[in-house]
Amino acid sequence: MRFWETTALKDMTSEQWESLCDGCGKCCLNKIIDDETEELYYTNAACHLLDDDSCQCRRYPERFNYVPECTVISLENLPELNWLPDSCAYRRLFVGRDLPSWHPLITGSKEAMHLAGMSVKAKTVNEMKVRYLDDNIVLWPLQDVD
Repeated sequence: MRFWETTALKDMTSEQWESLCDGCGKCCLNKIIDDETEELYYTNAACHLLDDDSCQCRRYPERFNYVPECTVISLENLPELNWLPDSCAYRRLFVGRDLPSWHPLITGSKEAMHLAGMSVKAKTVNEMKVRYLDDNIVLWPLQDVD
């Protein structure tokens, strides 16, 4: 059942809300905001807890013990999270768009997402190995297919 088409974000159960996350891993990338222009830049430097192959957090339930600044995406803070990529299901639904054809809720697996190049799979470096974030700026997280 395509609950996201019939249920408002504010009326979703916590299970429905969590299932909206496609698991792309883009929110786990380090970002840079230019102090002068306020422009946002994505890097390929990923949180040290991110598994580059599965695009999953290795310590999701206890991630705040390891990364206190990790952000919970909620309906309350969603309008302020301008660093979420346009491909993010939460952002798409919030602005009135539908889920993309590659989304795991539509396809039944993450494979289509990976094949469409919409995840961080095999594209990141561990943030602990990065000296200067500026050297790791990338454009691919901005891609929004479908």
